[in-house]
Amino acid sequence: MRIDHIALYVNELEEVKAFFVRYFGAVSNEMYHNLRTGLRTYILSFGDGARLEIMSRPDMKDEPKDMFRTGYIHLSFAVGSQSEVDRLTGLLYDNGYRVVSGPRITGDGYYESCIEGPEGNLIEITE
Repeated sequence: MRIDHIALYVNELEEVKAFFVRYFGAVSNEMYHNLRTGLRTYILSFGDGARLEIMSRPDMKDEPKDMFRTGYIHLSFAVGSQSEVDRLTGLLYDNGYRVVSGPRITGDGYYESCIEGPEGNLIEITE
């Protein structure tokens, strides 16, 4: 058993796709567009592991994203080393993304940072 993909509704589909391609090496399929519902989607693939489906449609609700809410809270990407966590976190910070925490060693021994990506979605970067 494995997780195949995770889906995320977003307002700015192209902007979010570009973010994951630029910073996390995602490879995107061609956009799917359902003319009846207005749904547009991309499936983003990464080097290994689960894929990310980003979706947008005209009838979505955009609720506030409180950090301490129930439900899905962040995506986590393992980048291979502490120096890569530092480099990528610094690059994202330099490009205007808010660093929520770290880089740091967590109480349970992980080296990670957390940034606020496009549309307030949290992304954890681990070694």
